Amino acid sequence: MNAFRRLTLAAVFGTAVLASAGAMAQSIVVASTTSTEQSGLYSFLLPEFKKASGIDVKVVALGTGQAIDMARRGDADVLFVHDKVAEEKFVADGFSAKRQEVMYNDFVLVGPKTDPVGTKGSDVVSALKKIASANAEFISRGDKSGTHAAELRFWKMTDTDANKGTGYKECGCGMGPALNIASSSGAYALTDRGTWLNFKNRGEMTVLVEGDKRLFNQYGVMLVSAAKHPQVKAAEGQKFVDWVTGDAGQKAIASYKIGGEQLFFPNATSAAR
Repeated sequence: MNAFRRLTLAAVFGTAVLASAGAMAQSIVVASTTSTEQSGLYSFLLPEFKKASGIDVKVVALGTGQAIDMARRGDADVLFVHDKVAEEKFVADGFSAKRQEVMYNDFVLVGPKTDPVGTKGSDVVSALKKIASANAEFISRGDKSGTHAAELRFWKMTDTDANKGTGYKECGCGMGPALNIASSSGAYALTDRGTWLNFKNRGEMTVLVEGDKRLFNQYGVMLVSAAKHPQVKAAEGQKFVDWVTGDAGQKAIASYKIGGEQLFFPNATSAAR
């Protein structure tokens, strides 16, 4: 092989390596919630984002508290969760420049259709009081997720927070497993509506409490700070943030339905926090 051919092959090989490295760089990690992932939303959204950007997204679905911890360590490029207080602290601590609202749905209290303690039609605080007073079985995620944080806020609004009843149990698990436990044991549980609509193992469970304005469930998205963590893929991550809060992403969120029912409602026009 002459010198010219060797140089040509080296150049071609080098170009191929660079192209391959560039392709590998076109991917990001999004730390998010089990409830969002189990609703099926990402399976619907991410192919649309890939078409628009060429960027692959790996979603690591955890409880919101764990997802925030992951992003604080710099193990994710984007954080997409639903605990506004914790999200604002994440920004205040310098782990992101800003928080942007993306979408909302609501929480619902589900339980057996027989509703032995009479929660149906109550507001969420009254329903929890009835559950505690009757020592009815209630399955809590107990995992520091956004749903768990909301549940604890609601308990604090009752006069039974210190004594939730002997039927109160924490599973330390995601939304889907918590609903499976509740379904198999005839227990009550708090869930986001998106996961509930996508949940197939309902058994004798039904929605008992909904519509209380306190059950509003807002989601936010944040680009993890490259100043804190230089390994963060800021350019690619920002493209995801811009897309999910932009017209195309917002329309995609609105169009995701199960059985004709919309799971999430886009509201990214809200001011960044």
